Amino acid sequence: MYFKDHAPPHFHIITLSNERVAVVIETVAILAGSADERDLVEALTWAKANRATLRRLWRQYSE
Repeated sequence: MYFKDHAPPHFHIITLSNERVAVVIETVAILAGSADERDLVEALTWAKANRATLRRLWRQYSE
C-alpha cells in the first residue's frame, strides 16, 4: 500500500517476476496492471480475509 495514494482505496501487489497490480480493497478487483493468476492467488486470498485491516490502514494513512 502506498500511503497518501489516490482513490479508490487500494493496495499494490508486486510479484516475484516484478509484475505489478493494483487491487481495490472493497471488491478485491484488479484496478490496474496484470500478472499471472498463479502469482496473485495467495495475495488475493489474504486480502479477502483481511479487508478490515486493509480498510483501517487505508483510513489511517491515506485519508
